[in-house]
Amino acid sequence: MPDKAKQVEALLRQRQQEGIYDRVTDAEQLAQQLTDDVQRIGPDRHMMVGFSADPLPPDSKGGPRPETQADWERRNNFVMRQITYVMANPVDKVEHLDGNIGYLKISGFPPPFISGRRFAAAMDELAGTDGLIMDLRGHRGGNPEGVALLISYFVDQRTRLNDIWDRSTGTSQQHWSVDKLDGKRYGSKQPVLILVDPDTKSAGEEFVYTMQALKRGTVIGEHFLAFIPSRRAINPITGSNWEGAGVIPDIAAAPDKALGVAEDLLRRRLEEGGALAAAGQ
Repeated sequence: MPDKAKQVEALLRQRQQEGIYDRVTDAEQLAQQLTDDVQRIGPDRHMMVGFSADPLPPDSKGGPRPETQADWERRNNFVMRQITYVMANPVDKVEHLDGNIGYLKISGFPPPFISGRRFAAAMDELAGTDGLIMDLRGHRGGNPEGVALLISYFVDQRTRLNDIWDRSTGTSQQHWSVDKLDGKRYGSKQPVLILVDPDTKSAGEEFVYTMQALKRGTVIGEHFLAFIPSRRAINPITGSNWEGAGVIPDIAAAPDKALGVAEDLLRRRLEEGGALAAAGQ
């Protein structure tokens, strides 16, 4: 947003005039100092400065979606590559709770060439459950293609999920569910509850917002503000997105209580044989 950009520029120039950056002698420390200063203007954690000791090629955006790791690396900058590889294993935990309830803890959405096998293994293990709790508390973000891949396990037919408009290129790309999956499709019938907290970030927000818009997930947790970096998502159902307003839970719960609330609600509904009222389930 132009007003925020002007505020950031003014702050950085002020800090420079004060000699703050002259005192920093390490490149990575300078990158962190700049990141801290930029984020003082607003809480958007996408705004960050990275450092690479090697020259970086220009970003290559637009064109066909990358299909391989090599293609993806050529299309993304150093900072994004480093963030993504930190999330190399996005599945933190898969469990079977009492009452044949599945539990899936997801911490990131790397591109499908990283997340595909791990999501497939998790969904194979959870395929026979009567209901599922997906825990995205503390989620670190990720990649739209990774989001689309996991959502695909919860719809029965090809579904348009989001349109992503890139501000830097002026182009828009549609994101659809994936027809052929490596794991067992969970489908659209069993209830799904999704746990969130103020640390649910970026691609985690996209996943939660889209599942809620599809009436495929009941969101439990604490309302959090959300931000999108250089791209703007447009949901085909709502005509909008989660930027600024955030994702509003269907059922409010403190982060440390959300799992217990979800278990009680899901177990009660399964015992009664009824559908979840929230989010159309």
